[in-house]
Amino acid sequence: MQHTRIFKPIRLAPVFYRLALLLFLSLITIEVSADEKTQTLRVLCYNIHYGQGTDGKYDISRLARVIQETKPDLVALQEVDVGVKRSNRVHEAQRLAELTGLAVRFGPTQHYEGGLFGNAVLTRLPILDVMIQPLPYTESTPQLVTYPRGAIIVTVRGQNGKPLRFISTHFQHNLPADRIEEAKAINGHFTLDSDIPTILAGDMNATPEAEPIQILQKQWTNAIDDKATPSAPATKPRSRIDYIFYRPAADFEVIETKVIDESLASDHRPVFAILKWKQK
Repeated sequence: MQHTRIFKPIRLAPVFYRLALLLFLSLITIEVSADEKTQTLRVLCYNIHYGQGTDGKYDISRLARVIQETKPDLVALQEVDVGVKRSNRVHEAQRLAELTGLAVRFGPTQHYEGGLFGNAVLTRLPILDVMIQPLPYTESTPQLVTYPRGAIIVTVRGQNGKPLRFISTHFQHNLPADRIEEAKAINGHFTLDSDIPTILAGDMNATPEAEPIQILQKQWTNAIDDKATPSAPATKPRSRIDYIFYRPAADFEVIETKVIDESLASDHRPVFAILKWKQK
């Protein structure tokens, strides 16, 4: 004859339940905190050629669509017109902000045709501070036309409350010596306080092996694909001159980087990167 054993449920003391619950909640808290210390950033760098596409048309809505397709958190723009005659007096920075739903800050570098011309930043992150930094350049002459150069620096707040600097700049187009000095100036201005995580993006008008890029890479990490895909001119790109850099290297991880196949909206193709920001 088989005997069936009846097991009585063990009654645990209420204090045990409380301890188990606290242990479980502490594990959850640890995991959430670890996740919150990293933030994925979608970064775009785009020389918009003052709104003029390769078909000769000025079309800010077309540029806005290109920008929106990347779902960016941070956008560095170069060759932005504000109130300039050639681009129908449009405030291009403000219009792009309206069309993309992003906040904007404009950093003029010169007066041009009754308006202003320069760099800009679009962002979906809260803005903490804005600064415009002039860069060295050679004055224009009747024999050689040059343009004043500068950078706009926007400090934003990450999801963990940490600050992040984002810089948009544009180096001289026709004087190699100016580009060298501009690269040195960027390093001098923005690498001394290395505790501030910084992303630098812009049209450097220099190929990866050129001296200005080599100077920058002494202090910055280049988020570039292995093939150094050309970014200009947009229709049949031959040269990589548009970049996204970051520093300190340990604070970021490149998840993806590419040149976007867009040949109509501007004379440059946009450069895009997804970075994982490790917030300390």
